[in-house]
Amino acid sequence: MSMLKRSVLVGLVLLALIHLNDGACWITRMRKGAVRCHDSIDKTKHAVGSSWTNSRCHQCHCKADRMSCCDELSEVLNVPKDCTVEFNYHTCTVKVVKKGDHSVPCPHSAAGK
Repeated sequence: MSMLKRSVLVGLVLLALIHLNDGACWITRMRKGAVRCHDSIDKTKHAVGSSWTNSRCHQCHCKADRMSCCDELSEVLNVPKDCTVEFNYHTCTVKVVKKGDHSVPCPHSAAGK
């Protein structure tokens, strides 16, 4: 197989895998010698070795070389048009309910947590 064909094949495989990537986690590298991580959502600082959940339901961990965070809320998919998604950032939960009556749940699918 020629190099061009192999490169195209590898590129197509990588493109096919993009949707499998869980974009709900991210890592921020720390400066050498840093003793605290900075949560840019809440504008708070956290000691190396600590873990916390911020006001947007991101579960974070502070290590000497990096801060890692993951979104704890599910990604809601296939929401019917007569329904709406409600995020509760105090309890880190998601509900899908009828637009006219928020006590009536709606069918949907979710990805992630």
